[in-house]
Amino acid sequence: MTPILELRGITKRFPGVLANDHIDLTLNQGEIHALLGENGAGKSTLMNVLYGLYHPDEGEILINGVPIKITGPSDAIAQGIGMVHQHFMLIPVFTVTENVMLGDESIKNGVVLDRRLVSKKIRELSVQYGLEVNPDVYIKDLSVGIQQRVEIIKLLYRHANILILDEPTAVLTPQEADDLFVVLRNLKAQGNSIIFITHKLREVLELADRITVLRLGKVVGSADPKNTNSAELARMMVGRSVILSVDKEPAKPKDTVLNVENLVVRDERANVTVQDVSFEVRAGEVLGIAGVQGNGQTELAQALTGLRHVESGRVTIRGHDTTHATPRQLFELDVAHVPEDRQADGLVLGFPVEDNLVLNEYYRPPFAKGIVLQREAIEKAAAERVQEYDVRTPSIFVKAANLSGGNQQKVIVAREFSGPIKLLIASQPTRGLDVGSIEYIHNRIIAKRDEGAGVLLISNELDEIMSLSDRIAVMYKGQIIDTVNADDTTKEALGLLMAGVHGDGTAHASKESTEFKAEMQDEIA
Repeated sequence: MTPILELRGITKRFPGVLANDHIDLTLNQGEIHALLGENGAGKSTLMNVLYGLYHPDEGEILINGVPIKITGPSDAIAQGIGMVHQHFMLIPVFTVTENVMLGDESIKNGVVLDRRLVSKKIRELSVQYGLEVNPDVYIKDLSVGIQQRVEIIKLLYRHANILILDEPTAVLTPQEADDLFVVLRNLKAQGNSIIFITHKLREVLELADRITVLRLGKVVGSADPKNTNSAELARMMVGRSVILSVDKEPAKPKDTVLNVENLVVRDERANVTVQDVSFEVRAGEVLGIAGVQGNGQTELAQALTGLRHVESGRVTIRGHDTTHATPRQLFELDVAHVPEDRQADGLVLGFPVEDNLVLNEYYRPPFAKGIVLQREAIEKAAAERVQEYDVRTPSIFVKAANLSGGNQQKVIVAREFSGPIKLLIASQPTRGLDVGSIEYIHNRIIAKRDEGAGVLLISNELDEIMSLSDRIAVMYKGQIIDTVNADDTTKEALGLLMAGVHGDGTAHASKESTEFKAEMQDEIA
């Protein structure tokens, strides 16, 4: 059978980098084909070539056996190819309908945008593929998972039948990822073909019909999900065996480095999202914060790191009152911070990699003499950090915006982990990273703990929380409802706590939610 899509010998070069090296790839009708690889392996570059964002230096693209030329996204769309990018291309102040019709406007009476017709089509697509999107709401009011559905509807509205999803679960909660898988299976069942770019091993084994692995810009092998496992795929991706579990000695906690008392924080809409929260983190331990996304973890981390106003309560770090401290004041207390939103809070995307690697200390020697930046010292430190943390970049002078999401994350981790650390606040520290990088970051976190730093870890990944934490505090509806020793609990017990249910079966604050519990059972399954 002729593949619906075939890439032959695709080669793409950038200055100093061979991003794609004579890559061959096929996609069959009604297939989910996973493209697996490390950060910087060439996955996104290859798909950007297919979508017309890059032009290949060599090779050809065939649709149904016929060679075609793709000079830009409009050519790709005309051939039925659509792409959902890792960072969504949506306008927050537009409605779903306005975003979907943007660039392909439907006009009535020759002059008026026909929003009603487009809205009707969106509802039809929602029902047909189980997408459940309200066409009349504004993008800014939607969760990340629903925004991703809007991106998929945009493609279907333009009659795409070859769908490219670039790291589609990188910003999703486990439950949102499971919901996405249901949507993708529905799309496949109705004849659509999907290229699924990821580095998450569980996802490809669960979802894909076929797996192709890239490493350093080359195809290193293919696999059938039924006949492989996580360890084998990790070895193909990284080129070596990867330890998928964390090996650590028991913690030796000492003095308290972070003390939080009766903290109250509001979100952008003035809703209280952190309610009377108290806890402490001691030197030499990892305290994990577990909870379903949206239960106050984001606002808690922002309040502790000077990114959000504290309504009331008190935060003390190393004996200093930091309730209303600025990020710089916290840095000068040896606090490191890996933020949840790397693009909004972790990087200046228009700055080169070298400057992003010293953002927190650019004003101090050896990187500055008075008000004059010392470029030689900045470049030397950047080169060392890029090498140590395996940041895949053509040059330290490339803008951070031009790196893959995973390599952007590595820049932040390299910067934050390179200085003296007494307290590390890490929110989703491995989001968007491949298995080799996750292994490395996990080992670094434990190394910082063993050096005497206190670590506050906030993660949506239960496996990560349980592997790294010494103690685990569970957040539910803005409150910490219990704190347990990691060695004395199970994934299932944590899942019930995350649903607001205590070990004795009683609901927290007598507000047990059957629907919420059902969602959590899906997540921990």
